Amino acid sequence: MSLSRRRFIASTAALGALTSPVIAQDSTSEFDLLRRTIVGPPEQAIEALSTIRKRGKPDLASGLIMAMRFSQLPSTYFAETLTAITGTDAGDSWFDWMLWQEANPQIIPHQPSLIELKREVYLQIDPNFKVFLKPRDLRRDRMKIRLEEITWGGVRKDGIPSLDNPRLVAAANASYLRGSDLIFGVAINGDVRAYPLRIMGWHEMFNEVIGGVPVALAYCTLCGSGILFETKVKGRSKPLVFGSSGFLYRSNKLMFDRATHSLWNQFTGKPVSGRLVNSGIELQQRPVVITTWDSWRRNNPETKVLSLQTGHRRDYGSGVVYQDYFASNDLMFPTNVDQRQHRQKDYVFGIREFGGAKAWPLKAFRKRRVINDAMRGKALVLIGDEKTRTVRAFERGSLTFKAAGDQLLSNDGTRWDITEEALTAPNGRTLPRVPGHIAYWFAWNGYLGAESEVYKG
Repeated sequence: MSLSRRRFIASTAALGALTSPVIAQDSTSEFDLLRRTIVGPPEQAIEALSTIRKRGKPDLASGLIMAMRFSQLPSTYFAETLTAITGTDAGDSWFDWMLWQEANPQIIPHQPSLIELKREVYLQIDPNFKVFLKPRDLRRDRMKIRLEEITWGGVRKDGIPSLDNPRLVAAANASYLRGSDLIFGVAINGDVRAYPLRIMGWHEMFNEVIGGVPVALAYCTLCGSGILFETKVKGRSKPLVFGSSGFLYRSNKLMFDRATHSLWNQFTGKPVSGRLVNSGIELQQRPVVITTWDSWRRNNPETKVLSLQTGHRRDYGSGVVYQDYFASNDLMFPTNVDQRQHRQKDYVFGIREFGGAKAWPLKAFRKRRVINDAMRGKALVLIGDEKTRTVRAFERGSLTFKAAGDQLLSNDGTRWDITEEALTAPNGRTLPRVPGHIAYWFAWNGYLGAESEVYKG
C-alpha cells in the first residue's frame, strides 16, 4: 500500500472513545459539549449536538468541524447542527465544512474550547505533539495562521523522518537509479548533489551542509514543492534543523525546528506558531532544480547522490511513493483554490524575490524552451522543460536569449553555458541564478495568490 493511501486512511479514521473519563452528562461548558460529540454513547453525543443548536452561536463551528472528523456518529448529524448555527448548508462531509471554514475567517472560534479540544484529541493520537500544543502558543494573538485550520496529516511527530546528513555515493555507484528517475539537483560552491524524489517522498526533509552552507530541503509531497532553504539565520549561533510535525495547514506540511519546536510554514519559510513567532526570521531560498537522473549526471558527472542506505526501511522503488496521489487531480486534504486559470494540480514554477512573487505555468514551456520575462522590474530568462518539471531562472540584464543546443544565444551573438549557479560567457561574464521552485497551482495560489503575478504569455 502506498504512503499516500496509508496516510489518507489513518487521517480519516475515527479515534473511537478517548481514554479520558467520560464527561458528566449534565456538564454544559463549551468544551464538554464538543468533547461529548466524540466520546461515549451516541445518545449523549446527539444530546450535546441538540444543546449546541439551542445555544445558537457560530463560534462552536470550528470545534464541531474538528469533532465531525473523529466522531463515530454519521457526519450528517454534525452537518445539520453546523447548518443550524451558521445559517449555511455547506455539505455533509468534513471536507465540505473545512472548505467553508477556510472561506469564512470572519467566524471567530470560541478560543478556550477549541484549544482544549485540539489538545485533547491530538495528544491522544501522539503525546509527542505536546511540544507544538502549548496553550500560550495557540492563542489567536500568538499565531500567524488560524488554529482552526491546522489539521492532522495522518502521521505522528517525525512519522515522516527527516534525513540528517545522509550517506551519499558517487554517481557510478548509484546503480539503483533509472535514467528517467527525477531528482532534486543542488550545487553550492562546487559541491554538487542529487536527491531522488523516489527517496525524498518518504522523508520530505533533509538537513545538510552543502558547499559549506547549512541548508534544508523541505519537500511537501501534497503540494508538489521542494524548497531549499538556508538554515543559518541571523541571531542564532547554530543552524536550525528541521523535521515534519505531522500537522498540515491548507494541505501544506507544517515543519518544525528542533531547537524551539516552533511550527513553520513550509511554503513561505516563516514561523507561524511557537517561540519564533514575531522573531522576524524568514528562511532564505537557494536554487534547486528537478530534472532526470540522466540529465543531471550528464551535466554534472562529479555529482554525489543519496544512498539507498538511509537508516530506514522503505520501498524506494521508482513510482512507488504517493503514486495514487500524484496520478490524480484530487487533493487528499481540503483547501480552496481558484481554478479559473489553472487546474488545482497543474505545476507552476514560482519565484519570490525582488520584493514580489511570480509564477510561470509549466505548460508555458511546452512549445518554447526559453522565456524572456521580468518581475518587479528585474529582467529574467527562464529555461524549462514541462515533461521533467525542470526550470532554471537567471538574471539577464539588458540581453534577450534563445536556445542554441545545450547553450543559450544572446541577442549580441554571445553563446552562454548554462550552469547550476550562473550563465557563463566565454569572456568570463556571468549572470546569476535566481532561486525558485516547482509547486502545484493550488499551493502557490493558496498562499501567494493575492500578491503574485502569473505569466500569461
